[in-house]
Amino acid sequence: MIVAYLHWRIIFFLNIPIGIAGLLLVYLHLPDYCEEKNNPLDIVGLILFGSGIGLLSYVLEIFGEHTLSAIKISGLLTLSLCLIAAYGIHAVRNKFPLLQLGLFRIRTFRAAVSGSFFTRIGIGGVPFLLPLLYQVGLGFTPIQSGLLIMPQAVGAMSTKFLMTRILTRFGYRGILVSNTLILGVLLFLFATIGLHTPVWLIAVQAFSYGAFTSLQYTSMNTLAYADLSEEQTSNGSSIASTMQQLSISFGVATAGLATALFVPDRSHASAAEMIPGVHKALLFLGVLTILSTIVFRRLRSGDGNNVSQQKVLHHAG
Repeated sequence: MIVAYLHWRIIFFLNIPIGIAGLLLVYLHLPDYCEEKNNPLDIVGLILFGSGIGLLSYVLEIFGEHTLSAIKISGLLTLSLCLIAAYGIHAVRNKFPLLQLGLFRIRTFRAAVSGSFFTRIGIGGVPFLLPLLYQVGLGFTPIQSGLLIMPQAVGAMSTKFLMTRILTRFGYRGILVSNTLILGVLLFLFATIGLHTPVWLIAVQAFSYGAFTSLQYTSMNTLAYADLSEEQTSNGSSIASTMQQLSISFGVATAGLATALFVPDRSHASAAEMIPGVHKALLFLGVLTILSTIVFRRLRSGDGNNVSQQKVLHHAG
């Protein structure tokens, strides 16, 4: 509605009242947990990791635009990887690193965070591709496109109350392996949407995708803390949230890159050119999503039971 009747820049101002409401709810309801001793900020690690990841995201974004030569892109990519590698060396030697990479020795944390990263790369580009398909390919208005995406949110919210029962019944390994495969198949189904697809079928697919995405996010997010001690929770949260934001950024960049490859001239592409191109991009993301099951298959059948069955936390390597 904002895009249709106002200006797209106003969308970003929605963060202000939502952010204020979030701060108020945290102040009123979240316990005030404080550590007795705060470790010094790892400024060197912040510079190395932040600049390396930021540069890598930039390279992924401009790769499909062809605004830089292959030599320049290769140089920037090499520099970003060197900065990230330098942070890895720095983190091992620093007593209080920005991100404690040693937490990846914990099997459940490693599977949850790394699996979440690769899964979100696959499904993270969907909010970018679907409006492109609906508006440019199918000719829907921004309002119609938004209404077609809305069932995803309805599906996500309507399944929240079932999460505990599902996880208790099937376990984290079973859910994450099977659910990731289902998400990949749903992306394949999105790639079948065309000019003659009934609107009700698009809405059903969106609802289903939202429900299974919600289950996926909840499972990955809670499994990350299953075997962390109270002392490790803060650092684990930092790594998990950082990787989530990175995967979202990488997911959109990957979707943009895939679209640029399959629809070379997006700004002037016709519907006949746009629809097959977006379909191919969705198929590509579906394959990436299914491949992420490799990470979750390394979990054991009992992993995460202390969370799904609300048992006492324990530490396991």
